[in-house]
Amino acid sequence: MHGMDIEPAAERVAVYRGSQTACRESGLVLEAKGLPYDVIELDGVWLLLVSPEAAAGAREELARYAAERRIVRDAPPAVIPFGGAGLGAGIYAAVLLLTAYCAGIQWLGMDWLESGALEPQAGAGEWWRAVTALTLHLDQAHLLGNLLFGVGIGILAGRVFGPGLAWASILGASAVANYLEMLIAPSTHRAVGASTAVFAALGLLAGFAWRQRLTLRERFRYRWAPLFAGVCLLGFLGAGGEHVDVLGHALGFAMGIGLGWIYARAKVPPSRGNGLQLCAGAAALGLVAAAWIFALRHGVRAF
Repeated sequence: MHGMDIEPAAERVAVYRGSQTACRESGLVLEAKGLPYDVIELDGVWLLLVSPEAAAGAREELARYAAERRIVRDAPPAVIPFGGAGLGAGIYAAVLLLTAYCAGIQWLGMDWLESGALEPQAGAGEWWRAVTALTLHLDQAHLLGNLLFGVGIGILAGRVFGPGLAWASILGASAVANYLEMLIAPSTHRAVGASTAVFAALGLLAGFAWRQRLTLRERFRYRWAPLFAGVCLLGFLGAGGEHVDVLGHALGFAMGIGLGWIYARAKVPPSRGNGLQLCAGAAALGLVAAAWIFALRHGVRAF
């Protein structure tokens, strides 16, 4: 006999018949409810036995457990990759390279780094810094790293949401993160770089996958794996080094997760038409252009 022993002299009632494994599993259901039971083998058949007084309650618990196991949740729809993800990533790279060139030659006689860097002391009214700072870099290594990671993660996001919507979402989430950083960071803080956008893209994908997993009846670790993976990457890539903008990375990742969660819940994008992608992509480029127009108009001259 196995399980929570009942009185040996008491008459016992079989409430379940099946394999040894199934009987043991059903016995655990009863054990969780504090119902004594035995598991025995009789003529090659395994039985789950309880006392006559507990039989009704045991059958009810086993029936409830069986009904719960039969519940089938709708799986999230399969994600059909969008085309043009490489084009979107190419435009991202072109924007960073063009900005680096203009900053390097101090085009229009302006100090692009001083004019567009994220500086809380400049005041929250200079909203454009939340966008322009994303396109600036301190050196070639800084630029190259954000190009490589940004293109890679951006292509993944573009295949899931479409290139236009993906990059508009990444820009929006990272710009909001930068603006929040301007509000809460010390006045001496200064930051530039597309890494906040890179982590916003990572959060966008993690949040989207996490919300989809939560619609399924799966093991805890499997449901939460996308979020855990994103947090691990944030810790590995975004929190090391003396000059790393940890606050910006964390805020970008958090904004991306929230937006990705909303997208999964709202089933965004609603269609696969090109109109939404073109409008979203044009809006993203227009925001970057408008931010730089404001930055250069109110900026610092190089000489």
